[in-house]
Amino acid sequence: MPDYGQIPVGAGTLDARLVLGLAAVLFTIGAIGVLIRRNPLVILVCIELMLNAANLTLVAFSAQLHNLEGQLFTLMTMTVAAAEAVVGLAVLVDIFRVRDVDDIDDLNELKG
Repeated sequence: MPDYGQIPVGAGTLDARLVLGLAAVLFTIGAIGVLIRRNPLVILVCIELMLNAANLTLVAFSAQLHNLEGQLFTLMTMTVAAAEAVVGLAVLVDIFRVRDVDDIDDLNELKG
C-alpha cells in the first residue's frame, strides 16, 4: 500500500504538503497581481502564474495517487494557456498600436 502523503521524485520522495503549499503561494501571488496591477501585460502574466499553480496541484495529486489522468489534463491545460497567451498578446499589441495606453482602465471602449 503506497504512502499517500509522499510524492515520488527521482530516487526519493517529496512531501505533498510542500508542493501544494507552493501552488497556493503561486496562485495567491497571481490573484493579487490581477487584482492590484493596472498594466495589461502584467495581468496576463499573473493569469499565467495562476494557471501554472493549478497545473502544479494537478501534477502533485496525479503523482500522489499514481494516476496519469492529472498529468494528461495538465498537458491539455498548458496547451490552452499557450494559446491564450498568444491571443492575449496579439490583442494587446494591436491595442497598443492604435492607442497609447498604459492603464487597463483606459481600455473601456472597443472602438479604435
